[in-house]
Amino acid sequence: MNLLIGSLTVGLILSLLAIGVYISFRIFNFADITADGSITLGAAVAALLLVNGYDPISATLAGAVAGFLAGLVTGVLHARFKIHGLLSGILVMTALYSINLRIMGKSNLSLMSVPNLTGMAERFGGMLFGGRADINLWGWSLAVRDISILLCSLVVILLATGVVYLFFRTDLGTVMRATGDNQQMVRALGSDTGLMIILGLGLSNGLIALSGALLAQYLGFADVQMGIGMVVWGLASVIIGGSLVRTNRLGLAICGAVMGSILFRLLVAIALRFGLNPNDLKLVTALFVFGALVLPNMLAALAERRGRRSHA
Repeated sequence: MNLLIGSLTVGLILSLLAIGVYISFRIFNFADITADGSITLGAAVAALLLVNGYDPISATLAGAVAGFLAGLVTGVLHARFKIHGLLSGILVMTALYSINLRIMGKSNLSLMSVPNLTGMAERFGGMLFGGRADINLWGWSLAVRDISILLCSLVVILLATGVVYLFFRTDLGTVMRATGDNQQMVRALGSDTGLMIILGLGLSNGLIALSGALLAQYLGFADVQMGIGMVVWGLASVIIGGSLVRTNRLGLAICGAVMGSILFRLLVAIALRFGLNPNDLKLVTALFVFGALVLPNMLAALAERRGRRSHA
């Protein structure tokens, strides 16, 4: 049961990554792989500030701002310097590896002995559950610490997704969404599509970096390698979420990304529980995304062939 709680918590935290990937890949049709660097950037900035005595909330928000700035750089390279979107992301992601090392000063920074959001969640749980270390839920003995972190993660994700949804319902957010659908129409209406892409990528990577800042505090460390393959993880979550909600409506699509992240993390936890070698995790993730991308087209083609045969 504790494995389930832990998987739900990580899935919730990484749902911010999924929403960020959804914004770049689905709303703007932009293949942005800055995520691999920006999630580590958020963790590195938050970890550095925490180690130097800053309060956890300020450090976490600073990590998100750093990711926002990284996304802006990717957007500027693409929109202003006319560099291909994929190459823009590669350039920023590559640069962020060295920047993250510079920020942390070493490849790994421990947060076990410094105040962070995890400790705040534990204190909240202690007050909520009357100082007990464990609670009994339907016959299962659960650590109050794990339940407290899960509940606080849920609150943070609900707030973040609510803000994102409301933002995209504003005039600026509507123009951003329209930019991804039809740039020529937006330009004809007098809006700067390049600026919309820049801001959209900033928002995307800000959410991804926020996910990294939260993940580092949950794990108890920030590592320069922690972002490798995260864009694929986010894409897998978006694909799963899309298959669950089967609609392009904004609110449901965002909820689908969150559900996809949680479900994907649960699938990974189950696979690890039944003997999957952790060294094969990235390979399995890549194969899963490949299957999720190819399988719907194969099933549609198969259904079309059967339809033709039935009419023949």
